[in-house]
Amino acid sequence: MQNPVTHTTVKTNGVTLHVAQAGPEDGPLLLLLHGFPEFWRGWRYQIDALAAAGYWVWAPDQRGYNLSEKPKGIAAYSLDALAADVIGLIDAAGRKTAVLVGHDWGAAVAWWVANKYPEKLQKLVILNVPHHAVMSRHLRQNKAQKRKSWYMYLFQLPWLPEQMIRAGNWRGGVRSLQASSRPGTFSDADLKLYRQAWSQPGALTAMLNWYRALFRVRPQPAPSSRITVPTLLIWGAQDHFLGREMAQPSIDLCENGRLAFIEEATHWVQHEEPEQVNILLLNFINPTLDKPGKI
Repeated sequence: MQNPVTHTTVKTNGVTLHVAQAGPEDGPLLLLLHGFPEFWRGWRYQIDALAAAGYWVWAPDQRGYNLSEKPKGIAAYSLDALAADVIGLIDAAGRKTAVLVGHDWGAAVAWWVANKYPEKLQKLVILNVPHHAVMSRHLRQNKAQKRKSWYMYLFQLPWLPEQMIRAGNWRGGVRSLQASSRPGTFSDADLKLYRQAWSQPGALTAMLNWYRALFRVRPQPAPSSRITVPTLLIWGAQDHFLGREMAQPSIDLCENGRLAFIEEATHWVQHEEPEQVNILLLNFINPTLDKPGKI
């Protein structure tokens, strides 16, 4: 990377998070929220491009993941708690607002932050996750999406999911990444780092508790489901987990929204098509920048 990544810890909302940082400290703050089962390095192809564009990039290990603190109990992983972590990071950076980018579970948190704290965000970028209201409706009414989300119900069980994922040197976790991505997306070196992150004491149960809390801990609803923050939704159309039919209804809930499909990409769009994702990101968050190209 041309812009070196440094590592620090930040206290926020009663927990200590490990944060990878890059870019000029006087630049606009940009937060990158990873999903399951990743950690900060899931943004390795984006961090340098965003830092080179002048952003102060923060990529935290979210609570429960990798080197961040892992509070016990399912309630510690409610959407409200996860969103409050993000607000605490913005405050810890000494900023009033930030650009927020999220993928997978990080995108679910980002949607919730935009819904509950719109005044804290300049712009919102979501990768391959629908708005929470759309997801909730499809889990109730869409049989195809229910089938795709089978694992969410499995993860509600105690201890068994942990055993299945951990068995055979994390065979379950590795297979999940490899089977749902294009061949070669995750190298052996990548998977070694993922295994190290999953092996941190208490990490796997904490990671799964995000799913358990989703079903068991009801967050405090916002007055409206409408998203007022300018929003870009990037969607890898070959997603094995989430149907593309949820993308447009999500943007329909945004007062100023844009949808970009990347037809050849899967759920792991930022890994598989990093150049396209980076150009889309930069064109959206600051269209006046001198960028390498346009989509």
